[in-house]
Amino acid sequence: MNYSVDTDLKTPAYLQIYEQLREDIINGTYTYGSKIPSKRLLSLEIGVSVITIMHSLELLCDEGYLESRQRSGYFVIFKKDDFLGAPVHTVTPLENVENSLRKGDFPYSVLAKTIRKVLLDYSDKILVKSPNYGCTELREEISAYLARSRSIYVKPSQIIIGSGAEYLYGLIAQFFGAGTKFAIESPSYSKIHQVYDAFNISYDSLTLYPDGLSSDDLKNTGATVLHTTPFNSYPTGVSINSSKKHEYIRWAVNRNGFIVEDNYDSELTVSSKPEDSLFSISGGENVIYLNTFSQTIAPSIRIGYMILPERLLPEFDQKLGFYSCTVPLFSQYVLTELIHNGDFERHINRIRRKKRKLS
Repeated sequence: MNYSVDTDLKTPAYLQIYEQLREDIINGTYTYGSKIPSKRLLSLEIGVSVITIMHSLELLCDEGYLESRQRSGYFVIFKKDDFLGAPVHTVTPLENVENSLRKGDFPYSVLAKTIRKVLLDYSDKILVKSPNYGCTELREEISAYLARSRSIYVKPSQIIIGSGAEYLYGLIAQFFGAGTKFAIESPSYSKIHQVYDAFNISYDSLTLYPDGLSSDDLKNTGATVLHTTPFNSYPTGVSINSSKKHEYIRWAVNRNGFIVEDNYDSELTVSSKPEDSLFSISGGENVIYLNTFSQTIAPSIRIGYMILPERLLPEFDQKLGFYSCTVPLFSQYVLTELIHNGDFERHINRIRRKKRKLS
């Protein structure tokens, strides 16, 4: 074993160990079905507590890399190349979806205080027209937030601000054009279909099973763009594991295609570590990442963002760079302040703790 903890890093010890073990699982050092060294042995070799090792191993279990077997230890369940076709079970949409149309849990007093601060501090800057891709301050704050919280490292120039997911779907449809075949999960958020229909996008609806799309369906579709919601897909609640994420990424690479990663609700996971995104796993080469603040703050906060691979920026600018940003500059500055002063992340952590207590 060649694992170590760098005490000079800000990253907690358990996350450093988690990342090293995950890398060895992905590259095949620990193959499917093999047993991971015991937590006591890892503890002695690395020089950390057994509790620290357990935290690392439980994260790997949460993400589908390992499985804990009583009185036997931890075994690898990640399969990089074994795609055997569709599972036989189907998923059932969640009930009472109307409950999602609520006002949100973000403290109104905090929001009101921030609005007053923006009015005082920014003064007449709020009257200026926003840059087409969103204001620099917000894009920089989102870039920094993603790096420290999601291990997504992107330049602010890769981030496009827009008024919610539907607007960003429309930009994606226009960017690829009606001549590009898409694949969409079924069932999925109805507005994905509606927006693509509005732009005459041709797509295959692929059945979504409890562990994701079937390998056979992915192989047989003629699509080169896959629109997926890998975490807590709406309305089924399906979340895919790490093996399926790697399968999606290889599918896109083999077709010289792209994945549209719709990361709805991913920040509100009960896991102590947020779900790994397709964007971060792939290095962002062929994944377009979408997220909004409607779930994490309130539905009335019509601000979303899209991250483009760097290599797509010149083409995107040529095709769609003329569009004005659809989010008022005032709203962008309010969100900038919420992220910058830590109120946004404190709220996320508060919600996660509440959900853990209920789970």
